[in-house]
Amino acid sequence: MCGIVGYIGHREALPIIIKGLKRLEYRGYDSAGVALLDNKLHIFKTKGKVVDLENIIPPKMPQKVGMGHTRWATHGAPNDVNAHPHLSQSGDLAVIHNGIIENYGSLKEALEQKGHVFQSDTDTEVLIHLVEEIKQIENCSIEEAVRLALNQVVGAYAIVILSRDEPSKLIAARKGSPLVIGYGEQGEYFLASDATPIVEYTRKVTYLNDGEMVFIKNGTLTIKTIEDVEKSPFIQELEINLDAIEKGGYEHFMLKEINEQPKSILDSFRGRFDPATGRFMMRSLQEYEEKLRNINRIVMLGCGTSWHAGLVAEYLFEELARIQVEVEYASEFRYRNPVISKDDLYIAISQSGETADTLAAMTLAKSHSATVFGVCNVVGSSIPRLSDAGAYTHAGPEIGVASTKAFTAQVTVLSLLALALADIRGTISKYLLALYLTEMEQIPAKVEATLKLNEKIIEIARKFKDSHNFLYLGRGVNFPVALEGALKLKEISYIHAEGYPAAEMKHGPIALIDEQMPVVFIATKSPHYEKVISNIQEVKARKGIIIAIVTEGDEQVKKMADYIIEVPDTAEIFSPILTVIPLQLLSYHIAVMRGCNVDQPRNLAKSVTVE
Repeated sequence: MCGIVGYIGHREALPIIIKGLKRLEYRGYDSAGVALLDNKLHIFKTKGKVVDLENIIPPKMPQKVGMGHTRWATHGAPNDVNAHPHLSQSGDLAVIHNGIIENYGSLKEALEQKGHVFQSDTDTEVLIHLVEEIKQIENCSIEEAVRLALNQVVGAYAIVILSRDEPSKLIAARKGSPLVIGYGEQGEYFLASDATPIVEYTRKVTYLNDGEMVFIKNGTLTIKTIEDVEKSPFIQELEINLDAIEKGGYEHFMLKEINEQPKSILDSFRGRFDPATGRFMMRSLQEYEEKLRNINRIVMLGCGTSWHAGLVAEYLFEELARIQVEVEYASEFRYRNPVISKDDLYIAISQSGETADTLAAMTLAKSHSATVFGVCNVVGSSIPRLSDAGAYTHAGPEIGVASTKAFTAQVTVLSLLALALADIRGTISKYLLALYLTEMEQIPAKVEATLKLNEKIIEIARKFKDSHNFLYLGRGVNFPVALEGALKLKEISYIHAEGYPAAEMKHGPIALIDEQMPVVFIATKSPHYEKVISNIQEVKARKGIIIAIVTEGDEQVKKMADYIIEVPDTAEIFSPILTVIPLQLLSYHIAVMRGCNVDQPRNLAKSVTVE
């Protein structure tokens, strides 16, 4: 979950590394550090953010080789000592690391018995001590020492290593944590956890595969596996633009990304269907049509917001395609002994494509010969590469830690898959399919209209910014939206919030309701509308404060609710795409009014690449 940047070439490394770390700071911001290399290693690191790191680096650092790191703490508290880079026993080797070395305890104990003394509490320092120990015992090259060390470690890693004795060399490797190589001018190379620090300098990249190492020296790049098998790099073109990773005049990335949703939703379905004919133009559907027609069940895999998108999809697939669906926390799935059939379809949902728990769950499903589809936002990331097939969401880069446009893009793509599967299985009429597809084309404009409610939502936020608790309630396909709304508020404002199915309120949560408790109801027109009204009356009878998301023109709820937010009318299956927008804005404005760091909330990181 940490951010890594590396550079070797003809330019000064430090400005490239610092700018890259700022673009990667959403991956971790507990501490930061850099290592620059000429005839010695220059190490600067500190607790805090990249701006704090800048303040301790002296001017005029002309080195052409370097690496930087921004940390999300796993082993050891966030402080100066535990910040990366870490040095070997002699101080001749430096490493930065994203991931977890699971067997670091036993390795550390063995190294201590050989006289190694450790300065930090991290697993990372153990790794670089191990590399040096092997290099000395085997009297081998640094490349071979790294390879042998990686064969001894258990866990996940993306690492970059510098050696004082070889100032024109950079070594990197990955397993379970992402690492991308960028090809620049005049034999220069860039390394990073994702493409955001690279896109300014090059569009030619290689995504390292698990168990691969890269050695760069004197403008030459070599890739080998940790089994010492040389590989040819697969070079591809980046699709993101520099403008997409800048704030574009918005105060926060989160606000920018909320407002980008009309475009990101459109981009997620553009060119994928023809409402006039009911035809879907999605390669994965065409290639797997026979398999999809005969699947036994669907299992959704996700974490956090992606899990909520899977819950929405559960309603859609069961309603439209009439097939059994289960939604699994990827983080729990492989620690059971799940029943997996080769006739199952597993759909892995992830914004980053690097979520460690989801990747592990996919691997388990594939080991039992199940078909695995990926729904992912980042081209070239690990989940699409591990999937048998799937679909990109095309939401564009999402920098804000609290996911917004990724959620609506995921729901959009999953809605399309549900409709397509219904068509393949013959569970929907051509007439109804055409109606739904025609309505989907209207969703971006309806999201745009919903965003115009911003000023009204600001006023509601002002009323409740000092609340200590929130309750979010919804039914049917909007129950997952209640969960997502509560999650957004918790993530960025640090207000305790819970989401429930509205009918479950009287089985416990109703005990919390009093005149201080804001209760957010998603009460749009649906087959559950009258039931939700009954739940609103139950809260009203106990003096709860009611904030209701309703369909435009609603009169019944308006008479009971304290605050009303009206969204455009749409088909129920698409309503989560609209009803979540006010909840995103409400969370955002409450957090801003409370003085919270919206884009970098405490203790959270964007891409969860550790278990």
